[in-house]
Formats: sequence, structure tokens, C-alpha cells
Amino acid sequence: MNSKVQSLRDFLASADRIALVEVAGTKGSTPREKGAFMLVSRAAIFGTIGGGQLEYMAIDKARQMLFSPLEGEMSAKPTEGVLSEGTARALSPVDPTPPGSFAATLPSRGRGTRIEVDKVCATLDVPLGPEIGQCCGGRVEVLIRLVDAALAAELVAVAEAEEAHLPRVYVFGGGHVGQALASTIALLPVHCVVIETRAEALEGMPETVETRLTAMPEAMVRNAPAGAAFAILTHDHALDFLIVAEALKRGDTAYVGMIGSKTKKATFRNWFLKSAAGSEAEFARLVSPIGGDTVKDKRPQVIAALAAAEIMTALVSHNATSSADHQVPHGRVMAG
Repeated sequence: MNSKVQSLRDFLASADRIALVEVAGTKGSTPREKGAFMLVSRAAIFGTIGGGQLEYMAIDKARQMLFSPLEGEMSAKPTEGVLSEGTARALSPVDPTPPGSFAATLPSRGRGTRIEVDKVCATLDVPLGPEIGQCCGGRVEVLIRLVDAALAAELVAVAEAEEAHLPRVYVFGGGHVGQALASTIALLPVHCVVIETRAEALEGMPETVETRLTAMPEAMVRNAPAGAAFAILTHDHALDFLIVAEALKRGDTAYVGMIGSKTKKATFRNWFLKSAAGSEAEFARLVSPIGGDTVKDKRPQVIAALAAAEIMTALVSHNATSSADHQVPHGRVMAG
């Protein structure tokens, strides 16, 4: 399993000079929240502050700083066409202003845009209006800093803390829908675990997804933390029923969903109430079919997209009513 923290570590180790671009403040409608961040090297980026012209401006300023020599260094010329997220575009020229703090108004970048810069730090105060082709209507303050060893260690420490508190999503079953769901959820700020009884079904899972091979998958439900989400879609209906019953009886879950038809749900209800000592209140918490029944397309990727949105909505809603320690993280590291 290759965690998101490891991806951050790898990026920090990939270049000799990196800039941290962080949303330091917002007013009104903005593409990202305070704390969202990205890292910029001379040749790549990690994360996003929301895209659009705001992000392009921040990347350009960050790379001006990256290519500007620090005290004791020889000058480095920017390279045309450095790749950023697969898009080639020319870098802005190195800022010719002498080292030291300064303020500049850049009419070409949008009326009211201000940039405060010194050799290792810059602040952009950008109104999101038609002048820059980004009509969100708000205003964003962006802080850009060159990353030193201390800041890199802080970023990793915060990322580790946030990853430890990510909501858990347990996907039972690694078939076609399970594979598609795991691949979709792997893109979200959650910790995804896929549980299977068949080793071959766990092959090809995304690197950021944890996999568990076990003969008793229902035991995973008992050991899961409070506020977890459970998506049950194994190859065996009887096994589905056992897992769903365990999840419904917990009473502290954010989501319990089972793949299947209305007939399967009705069959489960009858078994759950008569043979598993379940209650109507517990059964009412079951979401089935997962992803809803409004969209009739049954292709695995479509079901996965609908179910992932359903699960994420449930996690956010559940954690919004819980303590702050269990909220879906949206701090500066993992939100990037």
C-alpha cells in the first residue's frame, strides 16, 4: 500500500528546491478553502489550490522564486515549456526586482492584484474577477514559501496526523464493481480497505488502497472504528447478509450499503428480522441498492461513481454532527 503521505514524501525528495503555495485567507466565493495547498518544483506540481488563473499566477510566481538565485548561488535560467499536470507552457521570466521586500501592482494580472515578495516568501492578494477570467467573486490571499528542511518535516507530520484520522471506507468484495469502487474512492480523502475471501480478486487494486484477505470478512466490521462506511458487494449473497447484519447492529456507522435488487433487499429484510434478531430501526439504516435506483445504467464504473458520491455525502454528514476529532479532514496537507 502506497499511502498519500508517501506520495508527499516522494515529491519532497524529487527536487532540490520546492515552493509551498498555500491559501492563507479567503473572502467570499473562492475555489478552495483556507489551508488548501500545493507544492511546486521547477518541473512538476503536487496538489492544487483550485485551478484556473489564480493557480497559474501562483505557479508562475513560485517558479520565479525557484529559478531566482539565493545568496551565494549562481543564477539559473528558466526553461521554456516546463510540464505542469501534463500541460506545457512557458514560464514567466525571473522577477528582475532586487532582493528585499517590495510591493507591485500588476494590471496585466487583474486590477487590484498585489504581490508582496522577499527572497524566500511571497504573498499574492488576488480578486477573483473578470480581469483574470475567474469570476468567482471572492478574494484569495496566497502565501508562497520556499520549503526548507523544517517546513518539509512539518508538512509530513501534519499529513501523517491527518491520514491517521481519515474516515474509513470498507469495501467488501473485489469483483467488477468492487474494483471500480475502490479505484474511485482511492481519489478521495478517505482510507479505503478492500476485504476479500479470494486472493485473486485483490489483484490490481490501486496502490493507495489497503487490502485484506480473510476467511471471515464479517469480523472486519466488528473491529472497524466508529463513523466508518461499509459497502457490501461480495460474490455470495449469504456472505453479504452476514456482513450487512454485523454493520447494521453496530449503530455507530456513517453508511451501510449493499449492492442488489429490490428483491434481494426484501429477502435480506425477512432474514434479518426473523433469523438475525434484527430490528426495523436497524434495517432502516441500510442503503440498497448502493448508488440509488434513479440511474438505470448498471455498468460497474457508473455504479461506482454513484456509490462513491453517496458514501462521501454520508461521511461528511455523519462527521459534521460528531466531534471535531472525527470530522473529514480538510486541512492544508491532505486537502491538497
